[in-house]
Amino acid sequence: MIWFLFGFSSSEGSRFGLRWFTPACEVPLCGHATLASAAVLFHKIKNVNSTLTFVTLSGELRAKREEDGIVLDFPLYPAHPQDFHEVEDLIKTAIGDTLIQDICYSPDTRKLLVRLSDTYNRSFLENLKVNTQNLLQVENTGKVKGLILTLKGDPDGQAQAFDFYSRYFAPWLGVAEDPVTGSAHTVLSSYWSQQLGKKNMHACQCSCRGGELEISLHPDGRVDIRGSVAIVLEGTLTA
Repeated sequence: MIWFLFGFSSSEGSRFGLRWFTPACEVPLCGHATLASAAVLFHKIKNVNSTLTFVTLSGELRAKREEDGIVLDFPLYPAHPQDFHEVEDLIKTAIGDTLIQDICYSPDTRKLLVRLSDTYNRSFLENLKVNTQNLLQVENTGKVKGLILTLKGDPDGQAQAFDFYSRYFAPWLGVAEDPVTGSAHTVLSSYWSQQLGKKNMHACQCSCRGGELEISLHPDGRVDIRGSVAIVLEGTLTA
């Protein structure tokens, strides 16, 4: 992922333009690149503001500095029930005969959410082999741009319990599998809030380089996604 940050007085300004690009195209929303932009401004540029506003293709996004991480204020996108037969070829190509509990579609983000059977556990989702190589041939209408696989979380009372798990695939955008995806959680948060009857949730995206997210839904139809950051590399680009 490559992103471009635009703004003046980066140490004192509170408003910046932001765009994101995958190896294949520009995308309207990217969570980890927004988190990284905020981290650089807060921790490297030493921006003096506690909250930054990014002007993007998805409207205004806010990043708030907190002691234990950064909180991103994102849109919340509903997912609607999807007829299995309309996406059967896509699902069968991706995960074969894996048992399905529910299927929903988010028209705002063009993401297909596939909930796996509650009989499966986290280990099953982590080890599931997903065929992304043939998805572009199976689905080439432009309706689907991302595939979310998700699973209900641990029973209450378990240590470090999660409300839900997920993995995310977007070969249509040049990304076979994304490690931790803020944009996918704008859909997942809406879906699981309705399913679980909860506004505050603890989520885990369990890809090989996955991560944990703290989620809080707003009364105004937006969602806070909290994450931690670590700057691991610095460099200078020269023409």
